[in-house]
Parts: sequence; structure tokens; C-alpha cells
Amino acid sequence: MRQINSIEEYQKYVNTKTPNSPIIKNCFNAFWVGGLICAIGQIIFEFCKLRGIDETNSYIIVSMLLIFLSAFLTGLNVFNKIGKFAGAGSLVPITGFANSIVSPAMEYKSEGYVMGVGAKMFTVAGPVLIYGISSSILIGLIYIIFNTQNLILV
Repeated sequence: MRQINSIEEYQKYVNTKTPNSPIIKNCFNAFWVGGLICAIGQIIFEFCKLRGIDETNSYIIVSMLLIFLSAFLTGLNVFNKIGKFAGAGSLVPITGFANSIVSPAMEYKSEGYVMGVGAKMFTVAGPVLIYGISSSILIGLIYIIFNTQNLILV
């Protein structure tokens, strides 16, 4: 085994052992897979509009279907393969959030439904939900404090 005496020698050693990452290919895959997911969402939205569903409910249906599809594909271990191939392209849309909830639940299902699935389901998504809910409450309170003209006192 070779003796490494300086930081520069160590860096050269690491560079020889570390494989190069194909950044351009990874960015391209992330771009087209993320775009495909968003295009599927747009197709669902246009189909809903074509069926006479109003815009607000169409958005709700698109979100629900994309979340369901990503959770279902995560359960079949297909979404993880898509994520490995596309990287952040599959994680940026709402599908990534659904995947982050279902993956730990699937991983710990052998520990039971309560201590496994129930307890581990929100390990990744829990802090995101807490931050989102807390920050929305804080922003709402700031809005109420500084927008007193719309406040109706009984």
C-alpha cells in the first residue's frame, strides 16, 4: 500500500479512484424525464377540462393522480429505477414527495404496520410538512397583523 504524505497526494489518489460522472447525460435525463412527468400531468389536466371539469378541480385531480401513480410505482419498485435513471428529474415534481413518503414505509413494513409503516412513513416528509405548516401559520399571522383593515372585530 502506498504512503500518502500530503493533501495533494491524497487528492490525486482520490481522483484516480473516483469514476467521472457524466454530468451532461445526467442533466439531459433529468430534464426529459421531469418534462415527461409534467407533460403527463398536463395531458390529465387537458382531459379533465375536455370532460367539463372546472380548472380548480382539474388541478386537484392532476395532483391526486400523479401522487397515486408515483406511490403505486414506488410500491412496485419501478419509481426507484426511474429515480436512479433520471435523478432530480423524477424528484422535483410532486411525484418525488409521494415517493419520499412511500419508500420508507415500504422499507420498514417488516417491522409491522404501526412501528414500521406508520412510524417510518414520515421520516423524510415529516420535517417538510412541519416546516410548510409552521411557515404558513407564521406568514398568516404576519398578514393578519399588518393587514388590519380587513380584520372584522365583533
